[in-house]
Amino acid sequence: MRVNGTFEVADFTPAQVPAPDIKTGLPVGVATMRKTFAGGVSGRSVTIFSAAYDPATDTGTYVAMESFEGSLDGKPGAFNFAHSATTEGAGGGADYLVIVPASGTGALAGIRGTGGLDIVADGTHRIWFDYELG
Repeated sequence: MRVNGTFEVADFTPAQVPAPDIKTGLPVGVATMRKTFAGGVSGRSVTIFSAAYDPATDTGTYVAMESFEGSLDGKPGAFNFAHSATTEGAGGGADYLVIVPASGTGALAGIRGTGGLDIVADGTHRIWFDYELG
């Protein structure tokens, strides 16, 4: 079943980590994020976020592990999901989102599935999950 929501980034804090000792064309960084969600996806999350990204050209890739607590379609619980995306200036590609197997709790125990994230023209951040419980 599909559930949709919106989210806002409440906090984005770069983290101190040792720089890789291999120099590439893009710098690598790590940060933590906090988000709040509304709609069919309601709650909050904490994310560990890593990226190789050039803000001047809007080119790079991120990978993230997110811990969500709240509800999907009114079913309360918590679970993890991983997501990544690549951007090359105005274009995107290679988007990925998966619910981590065996990570669900409460009414979301046994959750599995996929989903997606995007930002619409007015700046709204959207999220959706195609999930099953069982």
